[in-house]
Amino acid sequence: MSKVITLRLSDEEYGRISATALVEHRPISNFITAVVLRKIDDSSYTDAIETAQIHSDKKLMAKLKAGHADARRLKGKFAG
Repeated sequence: MSKVITLRLSDEEYGRISATALVEHRPISNFITAVVLRKIDDSSYTDAIETAQIHSDKKLMAKLKAGHADARRLKGKFAG
């Protein structure tokens, strides 16, 4: 089910968002949703270069594997 939120924007912010949404032929709410979700995805996942760097780091991979094994055994505490 859709949720309604209130978003406070300055006149300048509204103008920029509105103009860009218009150029992309989107309603403002759809434009804002798309931009926010894209930002979340971009900051939540690694790109191919970062993934290759992580996989090439032997010490890091060993620590990740140990942490994964500990988590499977429910060993340790959740750090949130």
